Amino acid sequence: MPIASFIITFREALEAALIVGIVAAYLKKVGHSEATRYLYLGTGGAVGLSVAFALILQAFYGGLAGAYESLFEGLTALAATGFLTYMIFWMAKNARKYKGELERKLELALTSGQLLGVAAIAFIAVFREGIETVLFLTAIFFIDPSGTALGILFGIGAVTVVAIAIMKTSYRLNLQSFFKYASMVLVVFAAGLVSFAAHELAETADALGINLGILGQQAFNVNVAPTSMFNEEGTLGSLMSTLLGYTLSPEWIRLAVYFGYWLLIGGYLLLSYRGISTRVVRPA
Repeated sequence: MPIASFIITFREALEAALIVGIVAAYLKKVGHSEATRYLYLGTGGAVGLSVAFALILQAFYGGLAGAYESLFEGLTALAATGFLTYMIFWMAKNARKYKGELERKLELALTSGQLLGVAAIAFIAVFREGIETVLFLTAIFFIDPSGTALGILFGIGAVTVVAIAIMKTSYRLNLQSFFKYASMVLVVFAAGLVSFAAHELAETADALGINLGILGQQAFNVNVAPTSMFNEEGTLGSLMSTLLGYTLSPEWIRLAVYFGYWLLIGGYLLLSYRGISTRVVRPA
């Protein structure tokens, strides 16, 4: 669980840190360093609201049991999948123009004197990542609270170091490359999440006496020793289960949803990023 929460936190926090870093670099370039306090104001507000949302969600989730618990987990996984899928479409659409559009928004905010617009840009970017992180970590937090918390702390620490290194490096980050590879990772995570959601909703249907027919039946069952690292409770198995939706005994509906997501969204991703360069360029 520490490894899973570390990876999730690192990925989400890195994306938010990159956005804030672009804004900070632009403010410095155009001679408006004083506006960075609004940037930090928006960032801090987003972090605080994300923490409040996490506390409310954890309190609510902890009081559920049985069919209601599996229903909540299924719906939460679907919501998280929705966020991920939205980000996949958004990055595919904006990969070629994202930095320019962000700078135009900032220029408009600065020239019109609406410095709160700078705070709003940072708030929206960071809060979106914060909500996604909360949704991803809700289920595993109850499985291993201390391990999840430890992974979160290490994830935040690691992304802080990376963000500082990126801002100090002599190379400029290629956002097209970042969006392309981040989208690939998102598809992997989202496919696992949506298949987990299908599993939880199938369990809910079973608990409520709803017959799903062959879709609710087990497709296969791989017998693995309880001490094996590939067991769903093992070191590698638990990590793949959390991040990729890995299971040794999936239902047919889970397999259908998993491969269906890969076919639709993965295919869209391949078509969207054709011809995008992934070179790292030096600043002028």
